[in-house]
Amino acid sequence: MPTVSQFFGIIIRMYFDEHAPPHFHAIYAEYEAAISIDSLEVVRGTMPRRALALVLEWASLHREELRENWRLAEAQEQLRRIQPLE
Repeated sequence: MPTVSQFFGIIIRMYFDEHAPPHFHAIYAEYEAAISIDSLEVVRGTMPRRALALVLEWASLHREELRENWRLAEAQEQLRRIQPLE
């Protein structure tokens, strides 16, 4: 479960051998949400509203990099780090 970014106590991970739709996982304290890369909707899990807003802001800035990491994960290749939200 490679970590691709981390900011404000939020960890962003992508897993190898995941199922469609393309998504990433955001972890904050005891919360975890899987978020669709294409629609930026929560497809599973929950997260506090403020943390989710930060994750969605970050994801909208890095959507192409997330898509590329999804492709790399499907190919079982090393994922690339993505700049954190500042």
